[in-house]
Amino acid sequence: MSIKDVLGTIVGDKPVVLELDVARGVLVAKPTTPAQALQLINSASMAALRDHLAAAAEDPRVLGLVVHSVPSQLQLAHVEELAGIVEAFDEKKPTMAWAESFGELVGGLAAYRLATATRDIWVQPTGMLSIGGVELSITLLKGMLTKVGLEPQFGQRHEYKTAADTYAADHVTDANREMMQRIGQSLVDALVGDIARRRGIPAEQVWEGVNSAPVAPERALELGLIDHVGYRDEAYAAALDAWGARPEQLLFAHRYTSKAALAKRLRPGQPKIGLVTLRGAIVTGRGQRSPLGGEQAGADVVDEHLRAALRDDDIKAVVFDVDSPGGSAVASDFIHRSVSRLREAGKPVVARMGAVAASGGYYVSMGSDEIVAHAATLTGSIGVLGGKVVTQGLYDKLGLIRETLPFGAGASLMSDASPFSDDEWERLNTWLDRVYRDFTTLAAQDRRMDYEHLEQLARGRVWTGADAKERGLVDHVGGRTLAVERACALADVDRKRAKVVHVGDSGILALIKPATSSEAAAGTAGLPDAEGLLSDLAGRAGLRSDGVLSLPWQLRVR
Repeated sequence: MSIKDVLGTIVGDKPVVLELDVARGVLVAKPTTPAQALQLINSASMAALRDHLAAAAEDPRVLGLVVHSVPSQLQLAHVEELAGIVEAFDEKKPTMAWAESFGELVGGLAAYRLATATRDIWVQPTGMLSIGGVELSITLLKGMLTKVGLEPQFGQRHEYKTAADTYAADHVTDANREMMQRIGQSLVDALVGDIARRRGIPAEQVWEGVNSAPVAPERALELGLIDHVGYRDEAYAAALDAWGARPEQLLFAHRYTSKAALAKRLRPGQPKIGLVTLRGAIVTGRGQRSPLGGEQAGADVVDEHLRAALRDDDIKAVVFDVDSPGGSAVASDFIHRSVSRLREAGKPVVARMGAVAASGGYYVSMGSDEIVAHAATLTGSIGVLGGKVVTQGLYDKLGLIRETLPFGAGASLMSDASPFSDDEWERLNTWLDRVYRDFTTLAAQDRRMDYEHLEQLARGRVWTGADAKERGLVDHVGGRTLAVERACALADVDRKRAKVVHVGDSGILALIKPATSSEAAAGTAGLPDAEGLLSDLAGRAGLRSDGVLSLPWQLRVR
């Protein structure tokens, strides 16, 4: 049987209408736990949607796309990515979105933003548009820690590196409030701008909807925020009738495969764009994956994958996909060196930032030829912190006797048994100054900025991707598609001929796949022991920092 016959058997020739059901979940990365692997049975992955919808837009058999857009676990930057994928499809084929409701009094702005990527929006008569903006919160833990006998002692570089505030401040500082206010305003400004652009209405009209939310369907029609009020069956009937299709022609977008895409996979001799991923807290060594869903990016593993891309002559450029709140300064610098080696060898590197690429996440990205971030990406946080929580007061409250015996003048520096002495504060501050100086000096060199200018953008401050672009900390606002396009352009490779290949296996098989040497891109992170599980739980409760180059707080914007 010929390749043409095989393709015809797999794909078929009947017209189809594609569906994207956000309610079933969308995975933004390869599964790393059995639970995530099972989820893929009925859920789409971002990678599949990106590839399949791009191919479907060129396929005459595909009649259109229906999107069920509801509030989900996706972070705002991932919603941006998905909206961009749908918008690209919409440029060539008809699209429609429907929702029972864009939230019920809370949490519908991101779902509504995704719906605006389509041409036609339906909401059922009893639904609403809960598009009232974004709320951020600041929580300080010092009062609680003090009550149980714990004394937080932290140093920070500089005033915006507010992880130290989280533990050690007894009030919200002006710098902390200023940073959070700007992040929130930037996020909502970007959403309103995108919605106005897609709906073809003035931004003031969108702001009216935001400021008067929840908006009833009838009022949403008047403002031009939606197109129709009706139930699912009415929305589907209208779309299918307009596109000349029937219900039996519906197919989930992630189940679709085009002949062109399959043929491209079988085509030999294609130039490759390597995709290297970094997800989770950056640590030295190999890192761990927790059954609870926590993930660490082991510097050894990321370096192995970057070295594998360096050795592969068919890989002409690399997209470095970073989604990390940072972590270890040493581990971040180790990875930064690996990126530099690729560039020195003539292989362009484009960093693509996900929901967050801040502090250490920015450190590993800043040495790339170019950086692509979403408008809602949290990035920057060029700063450093360090300290400890002294537990002696808790021991006293519990009636426990503890005596520590240090051997060496610096043995007690990071001990939780005693507070910092004057000499130890001096040691800690000297070290924090050194790390901050190294970070900012290297950032200024990588971003080709005057040091004084870069340092004013640093000081531990977190920026959105939109604000980072305006200030020169990133180069482009967009997603992985744009990152691949930029990598191809820098490597002088025809994007239509290029094949994107994952370097190293970051999925479940990596847990059991044996490595032959430290030069092999296999045998990645392992499962944690009991101590690792407890550490993961502490991190979820906000009681752990993964290193001196960590994001000041955990922030999930949906």
